[in-house]
Formats: sequence, C-alpha cells, structure tokens
Amino acid sequence: MIIGLPKEVKDNEYRVAITPGGVRPLSEAGHEVRVQKRAGEGSGFSDEEYRRWGALMVDRAEEAWSADLVVKVKEPQPSEYSLMQQGVTLFTYLHLAAEKALTLQMMERGVTGIAYETVEAADRSLPLLTPMSEVAGRMAVQLGAQYLEKHHGGRGKLLSGVPGVRPADVTILGGGVVGTNAAQIALGMGASVIILDIDADRLRYLDQVLHGRLTTLSANPHNIAEAVKRADLLIGAVLVKGAKAPCLVTRDMIRRMEPGSVIVDVAVDQGGCCETICPTRHSDPVYVVDGVIHYGVTNIPGAVPRTSTYALSNATLPYLTQLAGEGVPQAIKNNPSLAKGVNVYRGKVTYQAVAEALGLEYTPLSSIG
Repeated sequence: MIIGLPKEVKDNEYRVAITPGGVRPLSEAGHEVRVQKRAGEGSGFSDEEYRRWGALMVDRAEEAWSADLVVKVKEPQPSEYSLMQQGVTLFTYLHLAAEKALTLQMMERGVTGIAYETVEAADRSLPLLTPMSEVAGRMAVQLGAQYLEKHHGGRGKLLSGVPGVRPADVTILGGGVVGTNAAQIALGMGASVIILDIDADRLRYLDQVLHGRLTTLSANPHNIAEAVKRADLLIGAVLVKGAKAPCLVTRDMIRRMEPGSVIVDVAVDQGGCCETICPTRHSDPVYVVDGVIHYGVTNIPGAVPRTSTYALSNATLPYLTQLAGEGVPQAIKNNPSLAKGVNVYRGKVTYQAVAEALGLEYTPLSSIG
C-alpha cells in the first residue's frame, strides 16, 4: 500500500502524523511511505531520519496525497480540498460536526474519512483522542495562567495566590479527559478548582482520585451560571462523541464574569461550549467579549509538537499498521473500533452524530456493500 504523509498547513501546526520510528515497521512490511519534505521539521524530525527508516521523500504535497491512505494530524484545510483524490482514505482528526464544507467535499470526492476522534474501544474510550485531550487539558491551565497576567489584558491574578492572598478560581466544565487533566494541573499550581459534570459517578471518581482537593458540582444551569460568574479562568472541556458540543455558557453568563477573566474553550473544534467562542489561530489566539478574554485555538497541542507527535503516533500506529496490512475495507470489517471511526464512506455520512449536526442524511456503515 502507498501511504502519504503530507506536511500540515494549518496555522502554526507543527505536529506530524508519523514519527521516523513509526515509518520503520510500515516500510519493513513492504509499504511505500511517501513523506513530504520538511513535514517533520516542526517536531524536530529531519528528512534524513525519515529516509533512514525507509521513507520516500517527496517535494510536493500533491505527491504525498497521491496515495491509497493519507495520514495527517488535522482536518484538511480549504487549500487542500483539491488534493483529495477519488478513492483515497484519510486517517486524521476530522471534527466534521463543525465542518460542513469539508464534509461535502469529502462526499463529493468519494473520500473515505476515518476520524481519530471517533475511533472507539470496546470500553467506550477514545484511544486516539485521549492523548491530545491530555495535552490540551494540561495546556489550557498554562494558557489561562498566562492570559490572566495584566500585560496580556488579564485580571493580574496568580493562579496559586500567595500566603495571605486568595488563589485564583478555576471553573472546568466537563470531567472527561480534558477536564481531569486540567484539574490536575490547576490543583498542582495551587488554584481553587470547581469541576462540573452531568455524571454523578464521574464526580465521585474525581473527588476520590484528587483527594477532595477540588469542588465537584452537578452541571445544571444554576450551578453552571454561579461557577462561571466566580471564575477567573473558565475551561470548556465538554465532549459529545463526534457531535457538536452543547452550548452551556450563555452570553449573559459571560457578562457577569469579572473584566480580565479568561475563557479557554478546548471544545472549540467541535463548535465550543460557550456562546461567544469562535475559532482562532496560534498566530492570533485571543479576542475580548464583554471584557472577558477568549482563547479559541482549535489545535492547542500543536504548540508542543514534539510531545504531541510522539503521544499521537504511539496511539495511531497500531491502527495504521492494520489499515495498511489488511486494506481499508477489510480492516474496518475486522476491527469494530476502526469501524466507529468511519465518518464518511463512498459518498455517504456514516457517523450519526455528524449527520445530525450538519442536517445530512445518515447511512449506517453496515448498510453499504
């Protein structure tokens, strides 16, 4: 099989989908791995490292996209739509519930789209989303602490406070992987932390593993409104698998926050859980609404590409090896986890939450011969 690895083109996206070490088992199994020159540069991997482990280095993105299976980190950008060829399989983060134009392009071009974020294990965990959620959750606190500094327009509060001075208040919406990792870092930095979730069992678990050092609240409208009001830093960590994130924080709630407070909405790539959030880029990450700083970067882990690339490649390589070794149709049949990752197949939307979010017809994968 020919596997293509193009250089990412999203703003300040320095991750790469496969490390040089990840190329080795694919090459040794007889697959041709076409890597666009300088694709790994942002993560600290040279072209020579890729060559050493068997990659064929190509000059142009078109050559990397001319493959049976294209592996990326982020969803194709509009400049890449014309590179998607009929019959190619795309294995990457897609977040199609917030990307109707991309979805329609993939359907029109007959692209099979396997989304990292909806590959689902038997225990209902999301093994390919988890590593980047861990990174994003931890970074959300770092970013929030940075933008709370006065010279960034923030309230001028130190997360930890100091003896005799209250710490900053951090509110986290969602107790999943992002929220848990954010809570760990915020607590470690000495902040006062509230975490809200709709799952009482999850809140009990967090209370136990974090030794009661945070406040857990049921995520009902009243509790959300009160927790948002008191937050110096609000972190959106809400996830509905493959679907658009629910809007939990209204404009009215945000008006009640103190000027200079900060929102980091990690759910922004699925539409965001704050009414006022909009996607931003690493090169222009924040804007202000009602005196509140909003951080809406859709590829937060791209800021730490060395760590993120290793974490992502470790998780994706077994699935990639199966797709290449068995062929895409057979691998999907043999591996239920991969089958759940298929969002678009033969011109049809095969993930129900995506179809519902975009108002498109849903076609079960099992019904396509």
